[in-house]
Amino acid sequence: MYAPTTIIIADDHPLFRTALSGTLKSISPQAEIVESEDLPSLQACVEDHDQASMILLDLHMPGADGFSALIFLTAHYAHIPVIVVSAHDEPEIMRRALDYGASGFLPKSSSTDDMKDALNTVLNGGIWAPEGLSQARVVGNDEQSIADALALLTPQQFRVASMVTQGLLNKQIAYELDVTEATVKAHMTEIFKKLGVHSRTQVALALSQLAIAPETLS
Repeated sequence: MYAPTTIIIADDHPLFRTALSGTLKSISPQAEIVESEDLPSLQACVEDHDQASMILLDLHMPGADGFSALIFLTAHYAHIPVIVVSAHDEPEIMRRALDYGASGFLPKSSSTDDMKDALNTVLNGGIWAPEGLSQARVVGNDEQSIADALALLTPQQFRVASMVTQGLLNKQIAYELDVTEATVKAHMTEIFKKLGVHSRTQVALALSQLAIAPETLS
């Protein structure tokens, strides 16, 4: 197997990151493993390693739950293949991940052999998914439109939008990002324009469509 220069692991569970890193090292000893645990650290990782060979992404990334982090990565770092590694192994979830641009999907219960096959396939430019997964798209036009609009956001606008979905006010967002409230308001104006919405509530509702199970959200 070709030894990639850098593999980024994005998962908020330290024990799983450690286990996954160990498995990757056993498969590709020369690989540099870089870990992130939330959206800010993931953004920092891809900025610092924008020539990484691969990203292994959990769908439950704090700060960007559901498919939004995947959409962000495929929009801004399309040259880096992303394999989703998730405890969610429902066929619809796997199909949605591939529809949103993932190069592979590995359930967290996957064997080392499956992981090796996935890495080899994706590093060679292919798409990897469990056998028998339907090739039919499951993402509807409305949901795809939201994803396309989200992809237009800059990295900072994406982070602001994600904070809005968490219920943070402009003052709190400004503090977290170490910027002025005026800067946050300017970002919000652009977010409204790009998403085609008129309120913070509509931003949150739009992004909720990209959650794992949007039908369960109020």
